[in-house]
Formats: sequence, structure tokens, C-alpha cells
Amino acid sequence: MTQKRFSLLHLLLAVVLTLGVTVGGSLLALRLTVGEGALSLLEGLMLVNTRFVGEYEPVEAVDAALEGMVKGLGDRWSYYLNAEAYEAQNLRRKNQYVGIGVTVSYEREEGLLILEVTPGSPAEEAGLLPGEVITQAEGVSLAGEGRYQGSDYIRGEAGTTAVLEVLGTGGATRTVEVRREAVATDPVSYEMLEDSVGYVKLANFYENSAQRLKEAVEDLQAQGARALVFDMRNNGGGYLTQLTEMLDFLLPEGPIFISRSRSGREEVIQSDAACVDLPMAVLVNEDTYSAAEFFAAQLQEDGAAVIVGVPTSGKGYSQQTFPLPHGGALNISTAAYFTGDGTSLIGTGLRLDAQVEQTEEGDAQLEAALALLQG
Repeated sequence: MTQKRFSLLHLLLAVVLTLGVTVGGSLLALRLTVGEGALSLLEGLMLVNTRFVGEYEPVEAVDAALEGMVKGLGDRWSYYLNAEAYEAQNLRRKNQYVGIGVTVSYEREEGLLILEVTPGSPAEEAGLLPGEVITQAEGVSLAGEGRYQGSDYIRGEAGTTAVLEVLGTGGATRTVEVRREAVATDPVSYEMLEDSVGYVKLANFYENSAQRLKEAVEDLQAQGARALVFDMRNNGGGYLTQLTEMLDFLLPEGPIFISRSRSGREEVIQSDAACVDLPMAVLVNEDTYSAAEFFAAQLQEDGAAVIVGVPTSGKGYSQQTFPLPHGGALNISTAAYFTGDGTSLIGTGLRLDAQVEQTEEGDAQLEAALALLQG
């Protein structure tokens, strides 16, 4: 008579032990990988989900925890985005936004003065014109201090309708319904100034910015430009790929960007021999960040441009955006960067060729840049 080597009880015990070893090994691996802090965050979330007696919004709790974690890094360049903010950022980085397609200013007490209407936009289709004033949005007055929150009422989800009260240039008021849509924006504007100096204003380094800058410069060259001024004031930066494509187009052969990761891995980006052989100047201010600040630094280092304006922030980290499962995203610093000769801007910012404060009358910084180019 043969006997069974394993009873059902033995088999169940073996399964339990195997699961215990597996789970225990996984927890140990997790502890070694992410540390005690991460396990504490997970345990805290588990306790809230299983023991907290009050009412709460789970997504809001997670958003607050992630925002606090990033704040604890002490890095001004890292930040957390909830799902709505992440979606809006993705649109901006495509040089789009959801709105009606107007550029406005706050100079009129009655509301938002329309400076420009984007061609082909919902605003143009609705008949809005430059010079008109948006006095109400969604039934909320935009007069006085209200105009500073006006954009929040005008923007919204694509496909919805914004109801506006508009003061026409002739003094008559009318109600306008405008459908909100994704509106494409051009990151580059340019013109030929006196003495054949080409002026190029760059709003950001997001999608299509490098191609648009190249087109602007080539058009100005075709018009006979003898020098170029790049306006990087109030430019918050953008993509590394767009930055290096611009520098490669403008500068001769040589290193134009060095990146160093947390592990110490270094990457050097080189420019080819083709370049734009014209005197250049770059305008900067306290809101010239990231790729815009680096753009000026590298042109100056290569002897291609002078820098005019006021001291900049001295940013020297590049960031990556990591989407999270619940729809938000972490944007954190993942590498240090340096100019082609290995210079970091951290703690110093740009070395200005002319420090010039802006004035209420005229553009003193542009005038100083033109004077340097003429000299």
C-alpha cells in the first residue's frame, strides 16, 4: 500500500510559506529601493483609507501629499501638478491653450482691453476686435480689480461657451458668445528695426519654437539684416531639444551644452560648422529662466552675442515631467547642466555686458543693445 507524500494540509502550509517569503522578500526589496520614508507615506495613505472617520476627497489628499513632498525637496525648479494643471501644461508646451484667442491688457479700468485677436480663432469668428474692452465674463464684472481675474473666467474646457459683455470702440455694449477651443500660438514674433537690425522676440522654447526662430532669422537675413537682437525677457524656457537646435543653427562647430545626471553620466551636445555670421545681442530680465538664460550664456561664451538687461536667476538644473497614475505629474530636477566650456550658472546667473534697468518711457534695454551693436 502506497502512502501520499504530501497531505492537503502540507500543501496549504507550503503555499502560505511561499507567499510569506515572496511578500516578505518584496517588502524587503521595496524597503531597500525606496527607503523608510516611502513606506511611511504608503502606510499613511492606507491608514487614511481604512481608518479615517471623516469625509474627504481622496484625490485632493493625494495631491496635497505630493505637493508637500516636492516642497520638501527645497528645489525652486521642481513642482507638482494636479491632473487639471498637467493637462493645461501639456497644451502650453504644444504652444496651445484652451480659450478664445485674444491678447489683452489691464490698462483700462472698465475691463480687459483687447490688444490682438488671433487669426482664425473663435474670437475672430465671434467678431471681437482690437481696441474693444471685455467688461464682463460669465456674468462677473471685470471692472477695477476684477480685470486681474478676467482670464480665469474667459478660459475653460474646450467646447464650452464663454458669455462676454463687450464695450465696442464706438461706445456701444453688446453680448457676445464665444466657443472655447484649443488655440495655437506663435512663439516667435519679429521685425526689421532701423539700421537693418533684425529683432526676434521668443516667448518660449516649446514645440516648433526652434523652427520658427530659424524661419524668422532667415527672413531677416533675406531682408538684409546686418545684426540681430534676440529678446528673451519674460521667457520661462522649455525643451532642451529646441534650445540645442537653435544654438546649433546660430553657432559654429563646438560643444554647446553639457548635461550631468545624478549618477554622474555626462552628455555633451555639439554644434556643426554651419552658423549665422552676424553680430548679435540678447535682452534678458529677472524673468529670463532656464533655456532662455542658457541661450544667452552660450551665445556670449562663443563670442557671438552681448547680453543686456538685469541680473538673472542662475538656473543650472534641467527637469523632467513624470506622469502619475491618478492623472497628475511630478516635474523634478534630474540633471545639472553647463555651457560648452563647463560653466554652471548656479549662484551667478548671466554676466551682463550692459546692466540696464527698464524705464516707463521707451525700451532702454533695447536701445542699449542697439548702441553696443553699432559700436
